[in-house]
Amino acid sequence: MLVSVWQATDAEYPKTPPFHPSTSYPEAMFPEVWLEPNAAYDGVRQLFRLHGLDQANFGKKSWNPLGDIVKRGDTVLVKPNLIKENHPRDPNGWIYMMTHGSIIRAVCDYVAKAMGARGKIIVADAPQTDSSFTEICRILNLWELREFYRSKGVNLELVDLRKYEWDSVDDVVVLRRDLAGDPNGYVKFDLGQNSLFHGHSGEGHYYGADYDTKEINNHHHGSTHEYVISGSAIKCDVFINLPKLKTHKKAGVTLSLKNLVGINGDKNFLPHYTEGTPSTGGDQFPDGTLGRRVESVGLKAFRRVALAVPGVGPWTYRQAKSIGQRFLGATSEVIRSGNWYGNDTTWRMCLDLNRILMYGNEDGSFSEDSPGSRKKYISIIDGIAGGDGDGPIDVDPVPSRVLLFGTDPVCLDSIAATIMGLDPEKLAVVREGFGLESFKLTDDSFDTIDVVSNNKSWCHAFREFDHSTVLHFRPHFGWRDKIELY
Repeated sequence: MLVSVWQATDAEYPKTPPFHPSTSYPEAMFPEVWLEPNAAYDGVRQLFRLHGLDQANFGKKSWNPLGDIVKRGDTVLVKPNLIKENHPRDPNGWIYMMTHGSIIRAVCDYVAKAMGARGKIIVADAPQTDSSFTEICRILNLWELREFYRSKGVNLELVDLRKYEWDSVDDVVVLRRDLAGDPNGYVKFDLGQNSLFHGHSGEGHYYGADYDTKEINNHHHGSTHEYVISGSAIKCDVFINLPKLKTHKKAGVTLSLKNLVGINGDKNFLPHYTEGTPSTGGDQFPDGTLGRRVESVGLKAFRRVALAVPGVGPWTYRQAKSIGQRFLGATSEVIRSGNWYGNDTTWRMCLDLNRILMYGNEDGSFSEDSPGSRKKYISIIDGIAGGDGDGPIDVDPVPSRVLLFGTDPVCLDSIAATIMGLDPEKLAVVREGFGLESFKLTDDSFDTIDVVSNNKSWCHAFREFDHSTVLHFRPHFGWRDKIELY
């Protein structure tokens, strides 16, 4: 399986929307060219060239690199990482926390050329529940992008895939609002015995996105393993994944596979960790000290209060969390909530979501388990500015200046992790993507991945990759010294 990687030592994002290219390319649909350098556009274009897409026509007006993937009249869902509008420490942190608008623009230009006037582009995500989709679109200049395309007769929609959003104070929900949701509705799937949670020892103790753990455990028990997925993601003809190159506290990395959390309509169907410690079948904490036991019991009690008593309950829960962290340590310093390399829950959820996307039908059934029945899919990882440390939100900037492209998320994430300086064979969310017994995501292995790049030192098979040439992303502290290549 081929993975393409582009790197430029001086690559920066353009600042002026709608992010026109700085070169008049012969294949361009639109005549606008700006003097401001646009490394994102150049990089996306070079990824397509490196991958050999429509190679015979490169450099000509007729070059249509996505033409074999996107057909005339197709509906294409473009799924960036739009996790949250603000970084907790840096007003400009969104640059290395979310997929940049210039990457979305470059990809959508080539999609528009392939799909023609009858097609539709849906740029969509389900951000973190306490985020503002409107504000995210403003920061990334997506409203300007939408108006530019509409002025050109291109049908582009911006869609918040969430059913509801919350207001949070100190990570405690204080207000909940229903949203319009996906205009294409939602599809409930039950993976049953094919789920990676089937037979898992954590049954009955899963924790999702809300305090009501009863709800998530109703969706994952015995031979029932349910997910609610965006109808737009299931019904689209082509899915284009645009993740960010970042580390993650629960999965190790947030790349193509992890990015599909954003196609889910209700985060209380998503197990994030299993309550308890490894000795009790859980992965919430790495050990069962007295302090951990007190914290676990106390959290459950105050969560019940928060759910039962609006207003006063959440306030009480916030005070309890504040006091607890004062004595037991802040989350930025102490491992809790499955934020460590022993998390055996999140990777299962991520791979389940990817399998549903690849094989799921509009009626909640599944297509035949074969390569030919998988949804048409590509992924481009935005690493012009990456993020490391306490991801996915409180990351530190990494000027990685790379973009990666592939049609196989497992192989692509293997190379992305390697370039980050992390060992994909130590990352369950990547490693376990190989060799799935049902609804396979790849037919390849670590041994069959090849890389093509403008950086000649990276043009190697996976097993021959020169680890001295990789970047040095710093993992979340709960993963440190466990997943690095060096």
